[in-house]
Amino acid sequence: MWKQLLDNGRSAFNDHWPHSLLVPAAVGLGGALLCWKLHGRKIKSIELGEGWWGPGEKSHLHNDDTRVRPFVIEAAEADIKDLHDRLDNTRFFIPLEDSKFHYGFNSNHLKTVISYWRNQFDWHKQVKILNKYPHYQTTIEGLDVHFVHVKPPHLAPGQKACPLLMVHGWPGSFFEFYNIIPLLTEPGTHGLNPNIVFEIICPSIPGYGFSEAPHKKGFNASAAARIFYKLMLRLGFKEFYLQGGDWGSRITTLLSQMKPESVKGLHLNFVMLPTGGLGRLKSLIIGRFAPWLVGLTKEDVKQLYPYMEKNVYRLLLESGYMHIQATKPDTVGSALNDSPAGLAAYILEKFSTWTDNSFRDLEEGGLERKFSLDDLLTNVMIYWVTGSIASSMRLYKENFSRDFNRTPDTKIGVYVPTGIAAFPCELVHAPRVWAKQKFYKIVSYTYMPRGGHFAAFEEPGLLARDLQNFVSKVEKV
Repeated sequence: MWKQLLDNGRSAFNDHWPHSLLVPAAVGLGGALLCWKLHGRKIKSIELGEGWWGPGEKSHLHNDDTRVRPFVIEAAEADIKDLHDRLDNTRFFIPLEDSKFHYGFNSNHLKTVISYWRNQFDWHKQVKILNKYPHYQTTIEGLDVHFVHVKPPHLAPGQKACPLLMVHGWPGSFFEFYNIIPLLTEPGTHGLNPNIVFEIICPSIPGYGFSEAPHKKGFNASAAARIFYKLMLRLGFKEFYLQGGDWGSRITTLLSQMKPESVKGLHLNFVMLPTGGLGRLKSLIIGRFAPWLVGLTKEDVKQLYPYMEKNVYRLLLESGYMHIQATKPDTVGSALNDSPAGLAAYILEKFSTWTDNSFRDLEEGGLERKFSLDDLLTNVMIYWVTGSIASSMRLYKENFSRDFNRTPDTKIGVYVPTGIAAFPCELVHAPRVWAKQKFYKIVSYTYMPRGGHFAAFEEPGLLARDLQNFVSKVEKV
């Protein structure tokens, strides 16, 4: 860090400050502050807690069935007929001229998507793709929890696979990981390091897809983290790695704070940080003119500034859904659960502008520049056939409260080895200097060359390589 400080600062201060005074003073002050911050710091953890989310009150009649049961996704003809009938009766409205994606999903392009969904999309074919990996369900805290579990097909003699729990977010699903799974379980056949092989567990968050929705209020990210910890124990894993983005980032971070002794490493492609207060504001102000003084890199500067336009204004444009879902999710959920066209527009809009903000300037939202319509609609179908859009949105209601910045996890740090992949088109950017205020053991921080919010879905090769690099540092392979 101090070499970076010296290198970056030399050109700016060359004519004003004598380096013989600047560097020792900076190193001495920084070292003193670091020692003061670390002195007396002990590894703390969040209480694991307990919960019951099934129907009725928990009793001896409601003990969890601890069996891990095989699960198969089916394409029911009744579901397909109902979908086609609803798509045939879609009521479209006339869009504004040249509105593109600035007002949301473009109504003209929605007609194209709906036509493809109705006449070309083959749900039977996509279900076969979904079932190519083994699916299971098990009952935890009264809920049937769905997950995909993929073991590497081949291991060298004496080689062990690293257990990796990968958690999706909203409006994604376990299907986001289908393109990255073979890269992690069979890396040698895909040009990746054959010495680092993973065993993948991809659960559906309760209330999403094929995981049962909580029947009671209060199911938040902490409850999901606890359930996934119990899932890993049930599968026989006492130690494991974690990976997540979006809600998956929040859930895996909480699990790391609950059970740091079980988490060998935490890898994130989306970082949630407390607001930061006056210190963050000072960092932004100083960083605009002298980034090296506050530990910001050239890449950080490109991602952060102009701050109002690139960050604050973009968040305002993209966060309207969050205010709805964090207050009255069931209202909009009633409409989306009834209309497949509405559901597709609501979900696919996020796969446009969250992938690349500039896609809002395109008539078709740039959707097929990064994804296929088959893949996008398969993700939508997971929400449609399970009727889970309303229950998935309730996770916002349960997590965003007046005390969001004063929850137990904000009072302690994350002590497990952490890797961060910073994708340039992500909704928010968390510089390493900010992230390390919460994540105390960052062993890798990578500025990715391209990609946005749905990293595993969009750039599986980049994410897989970064995961391997992170684990190699933790394992010292």
